[in-house]
Amino acid sequence: MIAFLLKGLLRDRSRSLFPMLMVTAGVTMTVLFYAWLRGVESSIVATTAHFDTGHVRVMTKAYAAQVDQDPNDLALEGADTVLSGLRRTFPDLLWTPRIRFGGLLDVPDEHGETKSQAPVIGMGLDLLGRHSPEWTILNLRSAVVRGRLPRAHGEILISDDLATRLGILIGQVATLISATMHGSMALANFTVVGTVRFGVGPMDRGAMIADLADVQQALDMPNTAGELLGFFRDDLDHEAQADSLTSLFNAAHRSTDQFGPVMGTLREQSGLADLLDYVTFALNVVTAFFIVAMSVVLWNAGLMGSLRRYGEIGVRLALGEDKGHIYRAMLLESVAIGLVGSVLGTGVGLAGAYALQVHGVDIGQFTRKSTMMVSDVVRARVTATAFVIGFLPGLLATLFGTGVSGIGIYRRQTSQLFKELEA
Repeated sequence: MIAFLLKGLLRDRSRSLFPMLMVTAGVTMTVLFYAWLRGVESSIVATTAHFDTGHVRVMTKAYAAQVDQDPNDLALEGADTVLSGLRRTFPDLLWTPRIRFGGLLDVPDEHGETKSQAPVIGMGLDLLGRHSPEWTILNLRSAVVRGRLPRAHGEILISDDLATRLGILIGQVATLISATMHGSMALANFTVVGTVRFGVGPMDRGAMIADLADVQQALDMPNTAGELLGFFRDDLDHEAQADSLTSLFNAAHRSTDQFGPVMGTLREQSGLADLLDYVTFALNVVTAFFIVAMSVVLWNAGLMGSLRRYGEIGVRLALGEDKGHIYRAMLLESVAIGLVGSVLGTGVGLAGAYALQVHGVDIGQFTRKSTMMVSDVVRARVTATAFVIGFLPGLLATLFGTGVSGIGIYRRQTSQLFKELEA
């Protein structure tokens, strides 16, 4: 019977081609939108983790309460001891200290007078450490536009746009004007040895990157760090695992001391919880939309098909075939159409998603003034779920459409069959 139905579908294209094309189109759009939204979500999470919060972040309780202000007067003292404890207790993560600071970068002329200056977003990183993970986390080697990476103390990197705006040449000395940990003025000279571009708006507008020890000396912060960041080794944010180790750490460091350490996750510290929940909601809406839209189209197609097959169904009923059997046969046909359309649509959707994953879409013109850590190039992300997500709307839509339109079979009256056959 199944072979007979399949032959009928293959020979009668009006019964199979249009519904199959509709399923293919709907599944393609579902897979493509799913992969794109997952890519956007992954891009935001990865960029925020790399440049801002890490997957987990340790700081003092007082610092955490004002984290958006980068309050270095509330930074974590004895950072080396805390860092050693973290590496020993949570060896599955990569741990690295950072200091965030703001200030002015002053560029002198040949007479030592100010030629130009601009505000900078400063980051003190472990650049000179033998096994520092920062090179990989921030992809510094690929980010260099001009010059080279720091090899000694007193050397810094700045964003290429900032260097162009200030007219700074490679090898030129610039002065950082900032505030120390204790609130007094800080002045320190650095040699600009390279410029970088990360493809992240806030960083590319005015980033200054220096070695952690140089920043500690300039801001009078010996053995002190603003924050200790932890990264999962596969560079993915594992929310459940992050929540678990955060609970363990905070339970072990319960104290009323405002300068005691506290750990937070990426979702808690970045303000991304609502955004990530919204992305999940959007994925569910997109999937539901295509299920409903395709079901309506296929329902109409089923109604038209039923009208065209009115005589065929009448003959089958007149020959004694059970109405339930005919209805089940039509549902089986819809499953075959939905399965083939879903396979084709998934293939086309994955091909498009892979192209977007490789090449991405440049949205830099929309993020130039953004303060969010969002990459200028957003890519799709092909995941295991993308291979199966299209089968949900593909199969459900065809079944629902055929199920509704096929109800008319049960309304056929045997007394009318012979009139129809005579006509």
